Amino acid sequence: MLDVSVTKLSPVLVELDVSVPSDRVKKELDRSFASLQRDARVSGFRPGKAPRAVLQRLFGTRVASDVAQRLMEETFQAAVSEKSLQPISAPRFDDARIAGVAPFVYKARFEVLPEIGELRWEGLVAKRPKAEPSDEAVQAELEAIRRANSTLESPSEAGRGARAGDVLTVDFDVDVAGERIEDAGARGFQIELGLGSILPAFEEGVTGKRPGEEVTFEAPMGDRNPHARLRGQTARFTVRVVDVKERVLPALDDELAKDLGDFETLEDVRKDASARLAKQLVEEAETAVAEQLVVELVKANPIPVPPSLVERQFALTEQEILARARRDGGAVTGLGQELRGQVQADSEMKVRAGLLMAEIAKRRSIKIGDAEIEKGLEELAQQTGKNVAKLRAEYREPKKRELLVGMILENQVLDIIQAAAKIEEA
Repeated sequence: MLDVSVTKLSPVLVELDVSVPSDRVKKELDRSFASLQRDARVSGFRPGKAPRAVLQRLFGTRVASDVAQRLMEETFQAAVSEKSLQPISAPRFDDARIAGVAPFVYKARFEVLPEIGELRWEGLVAKRPKAEPSDEAVQAELEAIRRANSTLESPSEAGRGARAGDVLTVDFDVDVAGERIEDAGARGFQIELGLGSILPAFEEGVTGKRPGEEVTFEAPMGDRNPHARLRGQTARFTVRVVDVKERVLPALDDELAKDLGDFETLEDVRKDASARLAKQLVEEAETAVAEQLVVELVKANPIPVPPSLVERQFALTEQEILARARRDGGAVTGLGQELRGQVQADSEMKVRAGLLMAEIAKRRSIKIGDAEIEKGLEELAQQTGKNVAKLRAEYREPKKRELLVGMILENQVLDIIQAAAKIEEA
């Protein structure tokens, strides 16, 4: 029978003092020495015949350490169960040692979830942004439609140089300190002037140039340039303009509407654009309200958070940021100091919000069953455009299913909070 006592070092950190009875210590020592006696090769003794006293002298320290480690691992779970504790971090054992056949005493520290007493989630205040598209936004959408249906043609003014709005095809080479960087250049590379999507020096260099003309210029490369040979260097570009095309936009009229296939008049297109923008704004407004309510929930309930959960959330967010940066072509190896501070604060808020929402779900007896999961899969299918049957198969995987259940639970708790909140129209 274990002798277990608990000391609460903080709201999220506890220490167990565990005493393992001497008879169990003796049993484990005897078993270890018996196993050692069978396998050990000791000079002067036949295999399996070395006396325990000799083994004690030669291997006693190692055996005592192994037995201590085994006893801690084997008794820890029983000790936390006895005290109805739920560790959320791996235990940190002290450097306890076996002292003969006396009771073996050790300490273990680990994190637990905080106890949440009074919980305030009713009457939180949030502002819902306006969800009506402006005339300017609708017009911008129509201009985007014009651009999507534009054509690239030779400039109407024969022989003119490249200008903003033109699409150029170029060949270029890159040199650093007189050395050609072979894989940094390109052939048949297309750029559009005026979008701000290329180096300012590059855009300035080719503006005004005609097909067949060449230009050379230098430009500083950033420390995070995706090309390792260019980072922090001043690169020399030699660019030859191969072709210049002018983007020709169609007129915004009924003919364009008919060309789109589903409309008869430009007014039909305008109404459709307005409806799509309105739907998008409604979704964004609901997301904004939910985010505000989560922030207000955290402010109203400043509970302590276990550091290990914050560290785990920080690591996940960091991985997402770095993966996104690499997908966008950046050669990023870590977060800057300012961004790390922001991610740390966000991670603490996410963990705190998660604990509070889990407690609300517990107090409101929210359960996620097959019906809720099926509804969640149908909503996910609508959002992603994926087949619901494929999603159903995909989310049978335990970890993905757990994520889906967490998302559904969070949405249900948010609905409860929002129903009891004071939502002001912005």
